[in-house]
Amino acid sequence: MMEEQQHIIQELGVARTFDVSVEIEKRLEFLSGYLRSSGSRTLVLGISGGVDSLTAGLLAQRAVRALRGTGYEAHFIAVRLPYGEQADEYDAQNCLSLIAPDRTVTIDVKPASDAMMDAIKSEAKDIVSGTRHHFHLGNIKARQRMIAQYAIAGASRGLVIGTDHAAEALMGFYTKFGDGAADILPLAGLNKRRVRSIACHLGAPDELVFKIPTADLETDAPLKPDEDVYGVTYDQIDDFLEGQEITPLALQKIIAAYRTSGHKRALPVAPCPVD
Repeated sequence: MMEEQQHIIQELGVARTFDVSVEIEKRLEFLSGYLRSSGSRTLVLGISGGVDSLTAGLLAQRAVRALRGTGYEAHFIAVRLPYGEQADEYDAQNCLSLIAPDRTVTIDVKPASDAMMDAIKSEAKDIVSGTRHHFHLGNIKARQRMIAQYAIAGASRGLVIGTDHAAEALMGFYTKFGDGAADILPLAGLNKRRVRSIACHLGAPDELVFKIPTADLETDAPLKPDEDVYGVTYDQIDDFLEGQEITPLALQKIIAAYRTSGHKRALPVAPCPVD
């Protein structure tokens, strides 16, 4: 294993060994313990229909139920955040049925997203138009979704759950201050196959666990697979994070993605103090 690969694995907190039962218990304790210690009462999470939000939702609902069993008032609010009509709405509804959240709130982000893009275009159409228009709109969608989640969390003494895990963190595959913004990350340090393993262990069916992952942000390319964007597969990403050898081309692409997306994993930069 190359030195930079080992450094990245350590930076992203990926454990060398994985025991699914131990990981589930550890992450349930993390969620319930932090909710209680922060004085919060609610966990809030956007449910997309993918395995990441499904897994985080299953953990969240179990965590608040455990807290209620000790006499602590806690609730889980699942938030559906479609942009108009979502192509895989059926999967999202199946995820909600499986999670059985205490409450589900549905907010269509299309009016707000479109209004924001229209406002930007009225002054800066030359900047956001062109071949990358739908990419820029996709980032607006992601940030509008987080605005909605924080509005709900702020009004319910809540914490917003993020679904970021080591595979996405490695590739920088999230919108800065969009789905990359959250209060608590119960899937941190897990690669994709470990997330799937937890989902299976919690009773999720194969059709949801092994569904082709997609961010589904670009209107002109609905349900575009993550792997098409990466240029590498999740198996290669997961092997990298587990310290295994992968092809030189895949290694090159993964290292390049990690280096160029470093700003997403860092706090905002500031000047050094003057003595």
